[in-house]
Amino acid sequence: MRIVVAAVGRLKAAERELAERYRDRAVKTGRTLGFRDIEVIEVRDSRARERERRILEESIALASIIPDGAVIAILDGHGDNVSSEAFAGRLRAWNDAGRAGVFFAIGGADGLGEVLHERADLSLAFGTATWPHQLVRIMLLEQIYRAFTILSGHPYHRE
Repeated sequence: MRIVVAAVGRLKAAERELAERYRDRAVKTGRTLGFRDIEVIEVRDSRARERERRILEESIALASIIPDGAVIAILDGHGDNVSSEAFAGRLRAWNDAGRAGVFFAIGGADGLGEVLHERADLSLAFGTATWPHQLVRIMLLEQIYRAFTILSGHPYHRE
């Protein structure tokens, strides 16, 4: 199964380095579990002046790159708070069900539009705090890596 993390905006050097570190770890661990790759796609920020227009343009850009047959998971402050174990269980279940992949969508500073909310199979939040969308990408990649370590029985994750 392939994982795509699609996010609005570009990371700066320090954030990019940390995100890449977790992506690399996850790729190495995930291969042994049947997860082929983790691709990170950056979508350009909208330059529209109106908030609603920015959300629409960014959401359309994200929706246009969803792979066929992929589970769609959005990162949203109002989404479900799931434990690392539950997150790992979902990834395992989707992989075991033969899904083509999982597409994680991270919106820009204004969030995601209804087009993605309506199509989402899962809406995830990392707690009730407000997080910069750049950090959400790093946190998601870390959680994917953590999920793979849980599934492989690696001691990285401690209960």
